[in-house]
Amino acid sequence: MPSYGTKKRRAEEALKHSHHEEFDTSKPARIFQRRAEDALKHSQHEEFDTSKPTRTFQRRAEDALKHSHHEELDTSKPTSIFQPDAGRSSTVTIAIPGSIVANAQTHESKTALVGQIARAAAVFCIDEIVIFEDGQDAQVRERHRSWVDDRRVSNNAAGEDSHTGWSDPSHFLFHLLSYLETPPHLRKSLFPLHPNLRTAGTLPSLDMPHHLRSNEWGQYREGMTVPSDDQNSGYQPKKKPKRNVATDATDGAGNDLKWTTVYTGLPSDASILLPKDLPPNSRLTLKFPTHDPPASLYDPGSAEAVDPAAPREEAGYYWGYQVRKAGTISQVLTECPWPGGYDVSVGTSERGRPVSEVLPRDPTGEGQETSPDCLPRTFEHLLVVFGGVAGLETAVEADPELAAKGLGKKNTEELFDFWINVCPGQGSRTIRSEEAVWVGMSGLWPWIRPGQ
Repeated sequence: MPSYGTKKRRAEEALKHSHHEEFDTSKPARIFQRRAEDALKHSQHEEFDTSKPTRTFQRRAEDALKHSHHEELDTSKPTSIFQPDAGRSSTVTIAIPGSIVANAQTHESKTALVGQIARAAAVFCIDEIVIFEDGQDAQVRERHRSWVDDRRVSNNAAGEDSHTGWSDPSHFLFHLLSYLETPPHLRKSLFPLHPNLRTAGTLPSLDMPHHLRSNEWGQYREGMTVPSDDQNSGYQPKKKPKRNVATDATDGAGNDLKWTTVYTGLPSDASILLPKDLPPNSRLTLKFPTHDPPASLYDPGSAEAVDPAAPREEAGYYWGYQVRKAGTISQVLTECPWPGGYDVSVGTSERGRPVSEVLPRDPTGEGQETSPDCLPRTFEHLLVVFGGVAGLETAVEADPELAAKGLGKKNTEELFDFWINVCPGQGSRTIRSEEAVWVGMSGLWPWIRPGQ
């Protein structure tokens, strides 16, 4: 039998259960009270004026607005597209020695070096690149000739010797720079397969204003005369040009003209009057009547051949760079293609004055005098010369014409109007020529740009 204590506990537990059963359920317990309060809140939200969003809805609306703004900003397309202001007659020229290519050890590194220079020329709107001999090419060719003779039996040596990066560095530099400046739709026809161009396809695009795509319109455009038999033209046009019913004619000088088909990269070719003796696959610059795009690119209208400098001089476009070779550094100056030559010449050297000291104090100031030790506020034809591994002093010493005039390593700076150091206090022992082009043009850009 259960003890008295056990019976007492059972009686107390039964009494507790009876109390719970008799508890007044009309007054909810604490948990029921919380649930009731939550339900009341929900009912209040439902009765709330939804024309004014709550804080949660407001945050969601702000997030949606932000997303809509991001969707409207198309970052896949560049925003810094070249916009011409007005025609300009001023030009910017850089000169570099061809021997810098020999400093690279492989075909791929030589190609990449040229790509860096071409990119700098495109970014800083360089109008002309001059490649000159600095006296180092002969040593490079001799070293290369000995290397080939020692490895004549090697199959790899024959393949490496097929390009001109070793045998003629200046030609290698000239060839690749010309190729990269040419609009992509003309390269296949104007540049046959060559070992120099073996890895040119790996270089980044220059994307200059005259590198127009087939769906883009421009009043000026680069084109190429098409062979009459349409053979080996390097393209397949989607639509033939409209044949002009007019007969051949003559120009004001009495030269015979004929209607010639010109490939412009558009869906339809152009047909214009050109001299009869103009050979096929000749590159030329075309100008269409209006800046506004036509109703259809398949019918762009008539065009005329203009001077390659017309886009720059008439409308202010940056229209790529031209490349020329100079036998010596003095010929860089004496063979200038513009009448009157270069009115401002700048030589670069680690022994020159810091570029910050020669810049005008206020490049955009008008009616203010500038110090004779500083660059002029404006220029017509600017020349900036960069040296090779041994510097410009070696190039001047190797030039017989300059040597006859008493110029050498000690007074090289007398050849130029300004003698500057593009990167004073450099951390590296040397600055490579392709790096000096970027650094130097960046330092001079605040002064050059207003002159554009």
